[in-house]
Amino acid sequence: MIRANVAGVDVALDTDPRLFSPREIDAGTLAMLSCVQLSSKDKVLDLGCGCGIVGIVAAKLIGAARVFLLDNDPLAIEVATRNARLNGLERLAVVQSDGFNDFQEAGFTQILCNPPYHADFRVPKHFIHKGFNRLLVGGTLWMVTQRQAWYRNKLRSIFGKVREHPHPPYTVFEATKASPSYANAG
Repeated sequence: MIRANVAGVDVALDTDPRLFSPREIDAGTLAMLSCVQLSSKDKVLDLGCGCGIVGIVAAKLIGAARVFLLDNDPLAIEVATRNARLNGLERLAVVQSDGFNDFQEAGFTQILCNPPYHADFRVPKHFIHKGFNRLLVGGTLWMVTQRQAWYRNKLRSIFGKVREHPHPPYTVFEATKASPSYANAG
């Protein structure tokens, strides 16, 4: 069990050794959450939710009705659902989908993601391309990684201008959708 105060929110998390960062909240996730400002008007997606920390913090800040958690791993869905209940968020939407393939919700103002950056780039590429399409114009995709060059280039090619927030060894990327079309169709 992990107990912590994240972004001014007390959370309790059940963990599983088969999930990412089972002993503590990942430093990259904490770096990302330290950069994001949420409002009650936001509609938030925790993309690749794992144990659910990002979505749970968001739901406690803005309400569970405006937050969705998404992961392709059945174990992550089970643990995130359990953690939502543990934190008094029984109605939090926790959805299993391979990326956006089985998930139809759109109109997000914030998508937060700590992608699997130690694997190939197939998954983050899908998250960036499809995430762009699920954001409202003016909405923001947040990604945290230790592999800056590929993410910087990919995010700029899709979103155009991208802000970087250094939290060594991590960088938190803030990519805001300025128009309905990709910045560079290539």
